[in-house]
Formats: sequence, C-alpha cells, structure tokens
Amino acid sequence: MPYFRRSLILFSLLTLPLAGCAGSSERAAEQGQTEAKAASEPVELTFYTYGNTLTDTEFQQFFAEPVHRAHPHITLKRITPPAETTPEELLSSGTLPDLIYTSDGSYSRFTTLGAVEDLSELARGHAFDLGRLKPVLTESIRSYSGKEELVALPFSHNLSILYYNKDIFDKFGVPYPPDEGLTWDKALELGRLLTRTEDGVRYVGIDLGGPGQVARSLSLPLIDPQSGRAALQSAGWSKVFTTLKQSYEIPGFVSPEGKFSYDKDTFMKDQTLAMRVSYLANMIGPLEELRAQGRELNWDLAPPPYYEEPKVSGSIHSLLISKQSKHKDEAFDVIATALSDEVQRKAARNGRVPAINKPELQQEYGGDIEVLKGKRLASVFKIEPRKVSSPSEYDAEASKRLTQAAEELALNGTDVNTALRRAQETADKEIEALRRNK
Repeated sequence: MPYFRRSLILFSLLTLPLAGCAGSSERAAEQGQTEAKAASEPVELTFYTYGNTLTDTEFQQFFAEPVHRAHPHITLKRITPPAETTPEELLSSGTLPDLIYTSDGSYSRFTTLGAVEDLSELARGHAFDLGRLKPVLTESIRSYSGKEELVALPFSHNLSILYYNKDIFDKFGVPYPPDEGLTWDKALELGRLLTRTEDGVRYVGIDLGGPGQVARSLSLPLIDPQSGRAALQSAGWSKVFTTLKQSYEIPGFVSPEGKFSYDKDTFMKDQTLAMRVSYLANMIGPLEELRAQGRELNWDLAPPPYYEEPKVSGSIHSLLISKQSKHKDEAFDVIATALSDEVQRKAARNGRVPAINKPELQQEYGGDIEVLKGKRLASVFKIEPRKVSSPSEYDAEASKRLTQAAEELALNGTDVNTALRRAQETADKEIEALRRNK
C-alpha cells in the first residue's frame, strides 16, 4: 500500500472518536472503499534499461510477470529507444521513465541529470528490510552520495570470472586453472604457455579484459574526490598497467595486424582464446545461445585473478526510481517484488548472483541454465566481493584516456609512467573544459 495513503488512513482512524461512534463507522467504511478503489486502479509504469544486458525474456521473468502476479493493477512497459540514444537525449525528449535499470557506473550520470530519487524514505514507508540485502552492495551504493543517500537498490551482483577453453589447455598439455584461483602473475604465466601458433592457427593464452577489469581487483577511483582531478598516476593504476604491459609483451599476443584486445567472439566462436576475464552477465547468455544453436564449446569457469588479497569488486545491476515519476510508491512495489525470495531465487537459477543475503541460493546458482550444468559453479563464489569505488560524473573522460594509454603500451611500447602521465594530463584538460562549459 503506498506510504502516503497509509499515513492518511492512520491519521483518520486516530481522530475518528472525536466525531462519535456512528459517524466514525461511516467515515471508516467510506475511507476503506476509497482506498480499495485506489489500490485497484490500473497503473502503467515505464521501465528503461541503460548499459546493462537484460533480454526481453529476463525482463518478463524477473520483473513484468512477478509484478503482475503480486500487484495485478501494475503493468510494466519497457522503453527501448534506439541504441545510440543517450540518457540525456531520452530525458530531454520528455520521456521520463518511472524505473531505471542500470549499473553502478552510471549512477553519477543519472544523479547529475537530477533524475534519481533517494529511496531511503520509500524503503521506510514500505517497511522494506534493507538488512535482507548484502551489506557490500548497500554500502557501495551509499558511498556514491556524500549524504549517504540510497540512490538505487541492487537487483544482482555481476561478478567477474575467468572463462577458459578446456580443449586449448588439453591440446598443449597445460593444467586447468586451480579451484582456489590465481594471482594475476600466475594467470599470466599460464597465458604465456598457451600463446602459440599451431598448424597455422594463432592461439592467445589470456585476455585480461582491459584496464577497468584488472582494476576491479583494487577498486581504484578514476577521479580524486578531494581535488576533482583524474587519479590515474596512483600506485594502484601503475600496478594495473604494469600487469597489462606484461600481457602485451607475451610473444605472439599482439597480432601482426596490431590486434591486442580479444572479445567474447574470439573465445566462443573462433575458439582461439584460451582464457578470458569478463563478467557473468557478459558471457553466460551468449554461451547458452551458442549451445542452443548446436555449436559445441568445451569450456569451464575458474575464480577471477586477483593481486595479493583474494578480493575482486563486481558491477552492481540496480534499480532506480525517477524523481519525476508520478507513481513512486508503485515503482517501489516493483523493486520490492524483484527483491523477493521468489524472484531472487529465479534470478540465481538463471545465472544472476542474487542481491539478497541468502547464502543457500549459491547452491541453486545456474540450476535452470543448460549450458552451466557440470561447470565449476563454486568458482563464482570463491573470491570475496570487494566494495566498489565511488564513481564521478567525469569517469567517462578518465576511462577513455586509460583505454588510449593501454593502446600506447600495446602498440607503441610506451612505458607505464609515460602512458599514465599523458592520460592524466589529457583527462584533466577535458574535465576542466567540461566544468567551464557547465
């Protein structure tokens, strides 16, 4: 029941005795009828997905169908603008979604647009127990606001994992990655053994996933929160780029054409990449589609690589409520339903790591996905999740410069310090220009 309507009913009931018993009964009955009518009036809520993978089937499974069962008067309508449409363009067009499904890296973008509601009051009004959620997720979300606001609620934790092609390991007689996981140095050692050309086929041992993926082992900020400048010349980023440079320097890693980054198609379709570090949501669905097409791939999972401490942060797939929504209470009902035991169990069985703190769901992870049967699913939960770093509205500028710096390392042989210094300087100039143009 929406919070403001509950408050009105409670106030009415407390003051009724002053008007006499007969009048009280009549007004109470009228109030109950009004409330029942309001609760049953149809409401259509718009649902916008930005930056996250969510198939139409998953939208129906996790959101539309369970919400309709729990709240028959609520209908969810998915907004699917053209792929190149930015959130700024969508909102300026007058399309104001009630719910936004995105990841933690996009929080700043929506908060800067003034499009996000603090969910703390709605959670209290709906008596939603935040203690049901994994603390690492809610703590990460609150860290995004200097006021400890709850700008979103998590739906699932998109963790990193190490995918590996068993046939390539078998072909070259190399042991599979161990159950306890590998440090980045050990992962690179395996990658060296598997990077070779055989019968005219060039095999690549490992793709680390780029600067952002490696940095998940350290939860590094892109922007210094105190100075507002890029934070790319830190010891942490130097460690990340040293690891990347070591991978680029493996003989045969960079192709004769200058290719130094290998995507999921290289792993799944070409089947020439032995190991790939990526997110669960990035690969599980496509691997299931490949299986359904009858294309075989002999693969498995291992824990993601880490530095000295076996911790890696993931991406938080989250639900936000638009500040402009006219149905915030109903939108919160959608979130509460998505975080119910029933829906979170379904999400777990379909390859999503639940946001609720129920360790027993780990045993059901992937149970409804054929492609995950027989896989080392315990690998998903071997490494302790790390709190993610707080994002900034200027992260995109810093991230672009890191991508450029990685290219300089791979193709030009630039040293780590020089590449990061250039990235820092360029990012700072762009950030300053953006600030002046505000």
